[in-house]
Amino acid sequence: MNTIAAAVTTAAPEIKAKHATMWALGDYPAVAHEVIAPTGPRLVEAVGIQSGERVLDIAAGDGNASVPAAERGASVVASDLTPELLEAGRARTAGSGLDIAWQAADAEALPFSDGEFDVAISCVGIMFAPFHEAAARELVRVVRPGGRIGLLAWTPEGFIGEMFKIMKPFAPTPPPGAQPAVLWGSEAHVRELLGERVELTFRKELLDVRRFGSGAEFRDFFKRTYGPTIVTYRGIADQPERVAELDRELEALGERYRDGDLVQLEYLLTTGTVR
Repeated sequence: MNTIAAAVTTAAPEIKAKHATMWALGDYPAVAHEVIAPTGPRLVEAVGIQSGERVLDIAAGDGNASVPAAERGASVVASDLTPELLEAGRARTAGSGLDIAWQAADAEALPFSDGEFDVAISCVGIMFAPFHEAAARELVRVVRPGGRIGLLAWTPEGFIGEMFKIMKPFAPTPPPGAQPAVLWGSEAHVRELLGERVELTFRKELLDVRRFGSGAEFRDFFKRTYGPTIVTYRGIADQPERVAELDRELEALGERYRDGDLVQLEYLLTTGTVR
């Protein structure tokens, strides 16, 4: 285990427990399949996963990227901090014949050997590990020299970045040293984390979502399904005026970005070769 990652994990077990619980709330697989389903295949395509490669999917959820990677013939380890999401993935792929091992793991302290994988990927997953340097070190450590990484993360200035900006004043205070998830959607931040160890390439792209007919429909869907939104609302549940304020702001966000039934979500696609 990487020393820095081990120290982070030892110092903050309660943070890990809270994160695991948060992502088990609601129905994240509904978000993955009804809203962001194309992101997994797009990431797998961008990193060029091939048959026979050993692939680690970090913070895999129920397999949005793991499944298309395995469909290409790769041997995939789908890792996640939240057991409930791993169980959903196992159920989703039962009987499929795909080579996927579902394994509980912390992105900041991965239980794998140095250079064990040909490719490591994460589709809007590793970005939510609170301590970015530890997660970045682990990401690179487990990939062999000459192997590849592929990351897809929401940008700070895009729709999801705006959603987190709106929720921040209403949300619980993050732990000391934690960094905002959407920084992984900033090229400068990713270069700072990985640039000395990985030869990097970046692309900003848009995901077309045709799921919400109104800002209120978007807001209510995320209130029902998305762990970070659920936790934010629970924290202010005894303050009805603040609940109403957050309701209005999230509905307005959905309306501002909506063009008919189309909402576009901006993400940063990072690919690279480990030096």
